[in-house]
Amino acid sequence: MAEYDVAVVGAGIVGLAVALEVSNRRADASIVVVEREADVAAHQTGHNSGVIHGGIYYEPGSLKAKLCVEGAALMYEFAQEQGIAHERCGKLIVAVRPDELPRLDELERRGAANGVPGLRRVSGDEIRDIEPNATGIAALHAPNTGIIDYTDVSRAIRKELEGKGVDFRFGEQVREITQGTECRLRLPHGTVTAKQVIVCAGLWSDRLARRSGAPANPRVVPFRGVYLRLKQTDRPVVNGMVYPVPDPTLPFLGVHVTKHVHGDVMLGPTAMLVPSRDGYLFRRARPRDIWDTVSWPGTWHVARTYWRTGIDEIRMATSKRAYVRAAAQYVPSLTRSSIDDSFHSGVRAQAVDRDGTLVDDFAISRTGAVSHVRNAPSPAATSAFALARELVDRIDRS
Repeated sequence: MAEYDVAVVGAGIVGLAVALEVSNRRADASIVVVEREADVAAHQTGHNSGVIHGGIYYEPGSLKAKLCVEGAALMYEFAQEQGIAHERCGKLIVAVRPDELPRLDELERRGAANGVPGLRRVSGDEIRDIEPNATGIAALHAPNTGIIDYTDVSRAIRKELEGKGVDFRFGEQVREITQGTECRLRLPHGTVTAKQVIVCAGLWSDRLARRSGAPANPRVVPFRGVYLRLKQTDRPVVNGMVYPVPDPTLPFLGVHVTKHVHGDVMLGPTAMLVPSRDGYLFRRARPRDIWDTVSWPGTWHVARTYWRTGIDEIRMATSKRAYVRAAAQYVPSLTRSSIDDSFHSGVRAQAVDRDGTLVDDFAISRTGAVSHVRNAPSPAATSAFALARELVDRIDRS
């Protein structure tokens, strides 16, 4: 039986950032990171868009609003210190119809309230100055938004943690966490004990929370997002990123055009309910995951509320022409022939309340000596270092 002061469950970027924050504050603490996969960044961290978000979309006063702006600054600082490739290429959020202008106004209000650096409103003519291939009637320009490979960041954090003496237990899925005089993590090959446990289990966060005595609400419902890759061209389609004005009722940002730090330009993502929590291929189905989704009342509330959106997502999932048409509204040079037929996919761990509310903020809970990150989709990667500070601050105050 291995004994530690702190056990962190999950080696995605949030779990790694939490372990780093603990080790920086408590130099003499013994720490272990337990991860079900064979390496870091195996799921959401390694399958996302690679964007360092600016903090525009989030309700002022929310954790996302606070931690995204702070986290972006810390992410740029870490990347600079570690020599990790990144770029502040900027982002445009483009309105193409008059009925989108009130939503753009609201995003501008939120961005200003959240302290997004450099955010400004631009006209239709100015859009072309920033992104020659984009078009619209107005836009928000966020020059501090950037791109990075979060797998590279995660590997750098792992290296730093190993240098500090932090242990890693890869290929070990935590079956259960029990509490007595100390916490016990039951693994396939033994038991780990710790005085404190911090669970950052992403797609499996709700399941592990229930197994350690936390409430069943909220439940993770998996949504698969697919990105299509654009063909290489002599002149890039975009200089940075071009996004549509999102639907304010949904925590998804719509199909956008994004340059990646390694040179690709991607189109996406979709947001489609899938039958497995690691459903990077649509045909992958896991009975336990299906049961968790269909047995949750909130899933059916979501289906009834957003069925029209669901039909649109199915259309894009089955028709690349429809997918491209969605982005061609604001980048009209895009056609079916612009994509090279390869793709990249990820699965978003979206927390859904029992009443069907899509949880739109980071959710942190505590049961005894065990802390749980219950909802940490985008912009969790951007916010990772700030979210880690917030979480460890709460533990230290308790």
